[in-house]
Amino acid sequence: MKSLRHQLTDIVADAFATQGFKREYGVVEKSNRADLGQFQCNGALAAAKQYKMNPRQLAQQVVDCLQQNSIFSAVSLAGPGFINLTVTDEFLARHLQHISADRRLGSEEVSPALKMIVDYGGANIAKPLHVGHLRAAIIGESLKRLARFLGHNVLGDVHLGDWGLQMGMIISELARRKPELPYFDPDYSGPYPQDAPFTIADLEEIYPTVSERAKNDPAVMEAARQATYQLQQGHRGYHALWQHIFNVSVADLKADYHALNIDFDLWYGESHTQDRLPGLIERLQRDGWAYESQGALVVDVNEPEDTKNLPPLMLVKSDGAVLYGTTDLATIEQRVEDYQPDLMLYVVDKRQSDHFRQVFRGAHKTGIAPKSLKMIHIGFGTMNGKDGKPFKTRAGGVMKLKDLIQMITDKALERMTAADIAKEYDESERQEIARIIGVATLKFADLMNHYTTDYIFDLDRFASFDGRTGPYLLYTAVRIKSILRKAAEQGLEPGNILPPASQVERDVFLKLAEFPNALDLAFENYAPNYLCDYAYTLASLFTTFYHEHHILREEQSERQASWLGLAQVSLAMLEQVLDLLGIETPERM
Repeated sequence: MKSLRHQLTDIVADAFATQGFKREYGVVEKSNRADLGQFQCNGALAAAKQYKMNPRQLAQQVVDCLQQNSIFSAVSLAGPGFINLTVTDEFLARHLQHISADRRLGSEEVSPALKMIVDYGGANIAKPLHVGHLRAAIIGESLKRLARFLGHNVLGDVHLGDWGLQMGMIISELARRKPELPYFDPDYSGPYPQDAPFTIADLEEIYPTVSERAKNDPAVMEAARQATYQLQQGHRGYHALWQHIFNVSVADLKADYHALNIDFDLWYGESHTQDRLPGLIERLQRDGWAYESQGALVVDVNEPEDTKNLPPLMLVKSDGAVLYGTTDLATIEQRVEDYQPDLMLYVVDKRQSDHFRQVFRGAHKTGIAPKSLKMIHIGFGTMNGKDGKPFKTRAGGVMKLKDLIQMITDKALERMTAADIAKEYDESERQEIARIIGVATLKFADLMNHYTTDYIFDLDRFASFDGRTGPYLLYTAVRIKSILRKAAEQGLEPGNILPPASQVERDVFLKLAEFPNALDLAFENYAPNYLCDYAYTLASLFTTFYHEHHILREEQSERQASWLGLAQVSLAMLEQVLDLLGIETPERM
């Protein structure tokens, strides 16, 4: 179904056309002056320029036409030609009734749908997830869900760091510690063991240990480089070890991401494009795009109109090693061949902005990506501690994701106890509710900020059940569930929605009708904070409505049924927006 704003735009556009003006001037927006009307149209000012008329006189003609339409309770003119509109409560109630019966809650699926890839996550195998990985995962998951809900064909790719020197370090260290393993026997020709000779805990110890040793011992670093080279040249035993490292790491990563309600469609990494690199580099050289500069192979990506000089994109270093830019180009080539995307979003730290400018420019310039493929870097800021520096443990180290989740879960339990929430539930349910509240605390605290901003993670403030927080939204949703559950126990059911009986009820109606506009705004800007704004405002309005109208004690049965209907659609809307943010809602608290 069409959004309320689009319906009104059609009506106002018809009025412009009736008066002999172009329909394009009839665009309706939410009013920024609630005292003058619920909606406004400012098109008369632009139309007056084209038709060489006084804007107020032109607007008056449109107003006179609109005043004949029974859906408006008020149509007025302000200033030099602003048209203010207020719809009748009856029309508003009918629209909300349609929303309540619509599985998409009043939003239309896009047409045509885009083929999209969201590249987010960026974890490294053999290393635990830490707070530095959070923003990419949280923002990317929400953008993927939003695009998918709108009707786009979307794939989420974790794009793992699973190739290169870190793999060589682990393999060379395993060779030092366990030289008896068959992977290091050049004469071994049988099948390698199916089970890995290490656990994820072993890997999490091995990598930082050998990395530190390599910094101080050139022989250790050289052994790692040799192992990396042999792996990339197809060493059979090393590749089998790499597969073990990949499998063990991905199983652990999936569990960590799943705890945050984050899932990927593709679990590809840099290794996925290794076979492409020689052919890609050869083609770029053959076609004249790549050339040698100071022993390295590079591609010029600067354009004459650039105000800031963009350095060449380096493909191969003077020592023969390829770089991230090369594997990123190969990944674009693979995605174009396999999926033919129209749009790719890269959710990566904003400090990588120059890198992605080089890669995107290089891909388009060399024909790896068609000009029609839109590639956008969603460059996010950092999550900082109260000291304004990147979030760390008390000991000063980088905080693991598991530790952060436990910390916010413990804080949620503490707040639940203080507020007498879920005290009568068994311990397993209390723990699960605390986990959901903790994740909501973390995600909403992140997503309510525009992704480009750095922000201070204040656990005490963000874990509050009051104010602009994830727990407040969950508490509001669970309160509505409780109302509907108690109503059902009394034999009461939601009914047809009647025209609003108060201004706050009218405000809830109007906010529910804004859902499609919130979706559009969030997607057009690739910014989930618009959904956070919408969810918080809706929850606040419903809370005010709930305090002013005692739903279960209302004596007038039709009005009570209408309010239960309003509660039902408000819950559905709130849960839908929370789901788009990647936030689960418990059944009770």
